[in-house]
Amino acid sequence: MVWLERKSGWEKKPMDARSPGDVDYARIIHSGSFRRLQGKTQILNLGDSDFYRTRLTHSLEVAQIAGGLGAQLRKNFPDHDAVGYIPDRSMMQAIACTHDLGHPPFGHGGEVALNYCMRENGGFEGNGQTLRILSKLEKFSDADGADLCRETLLGVLKYPVAYNVAANPAIVPRMLPETSGTPLLDRKASTPPKCYLDSERGVVSWLLDPLSAADRVAFQSFDLKHGKHAKARHKSFACSIMDLADDISFGIHDMEDALALCLVDQESFRRHVTPDKCQGLLDYLNSSYAGQYENDVYGGLVERMFSGGAERKHQINRILNFVITSVEISEIHEFEEPRLRYRAKLPDSVARFVEAVKQFIYEEVILSPSVQHLEFKGQMMVVAVFEVLKSDPKSFLPRDIYEKYKNSEDPMRDVCDYVAGMTDTYLLKAYERLFSPRIGSVFDKL
Repeated sequence: MVWLERKSGWEKKPMDARSPGDVDYARIIHSGSFRRLQGKTQILNLGDSDFYRTRLTHSLEVAQIAGGLGAQLRKNFPDHDAVGYIPDRSMMQAIACTHDLGHPPFGHGGEVALNYCMRENGGFEGNGQTLRILSKLEKFSDADGADLCRETLLGVLKYPVAYNVAANPAIVPRMLPETSGTPLLDRKASTPPKCYLDSERGVVSWLLDPLSAADRVAFQSFDLKHGKHAKARHKSFACSIMDLADDISFGIHDMEDALALCLVDQESFRRHVTPDKCQGLLDYLNSSYAGQYENDVYGGLVERMFSGGAERKHQINRILNFVITSVEISEIHEFEEPRLRYRAKLPDSVARFVEAVKQFIYEEVILSPSVQHLEFKGQMMVVAVFEVLKSDPKSFLPRDIYEKYKNSEDPMRDVCDYVAGMTDTYLLKAYERLFSPRIGSVFDKL
């Protein structure tokens, strides 16, 4: 089948019992880029605690939830035409495990910094870097990276619009003007569009080749809004399952971290996640756990979530069960290809709760001064290290990276790949080696 083809033409040996999804899942789990996620920030700074989630544990949880959502859709809609187009569990987990591979050190802050650094060389965007890693940088083939099958890559392609199409030319990455002495990144102007990188046009063209001309044009359509970058309209069915799993994990599991580490309080939770926004959850708890919350289900839920670890975990599990079992299928009739026509979605009452929790975490944790200080510091370290490497690649790049740089048709992209692949700790060590007054050693590992 055309959707199970690989760009290199590779086929498994006759004695290999694995499905295409099994092959792809194995390639992701055994990849260097997946292992490096253990050293990349999810929200909190690495080293603050051993409890909270890193990009690696977050990705594993997204994979588990995505597999659960696929199974739930099959149970909820056994006779629906869409069920035959839900990837098997291995493929679904492969798609989900890749979703953060392209995130650079220091998360979104690092992404913004690298987009500034690459402002004259095609920009940078984390999801676009994921596709680049899978199609070029991993080592499972001579020229096609991890060489995943077409169906898996379709699930990975979250934003099917190229960087130079999505980018608003009026929004130019830059440093803030009129700062005295210290250059400061204009974080708003330097935030990239959601897209794939122009360097991956070839693999995207191959990926979408089985689609009709009309489907291909519709799938790559986007919305324009004044003063904003363009926004992609569509994603595949498999990608919608992965994206929903990511939203659930980001909102609910990151909230669990914030509660466990006492980064939020009841007052802020009640302000953001109001009773009307979780009415669907309250009805579910009232019917499924009758009498356990007495006369005030909302108050009982909040009190238990802010109590000890075991009780909090019980509430988180009940919330996840409420959300995951409610998943539905929607249809966009303009598409001929079923992999594009169907979408996984949550009912409005459930989606309203998940969105409220995501907004709660975003405003109370991500935008908190303590996190923003670390994000800003990480950004400026990324810019500083990139600029040093760029200034004299032969002197500052590791020998193997320099050889690749020297023979490259797009050398700045190779510098960007190197920096984007660093873990938080690796970049911090590189920064200290270059800028710290302390004496370094030739034996320090690069």
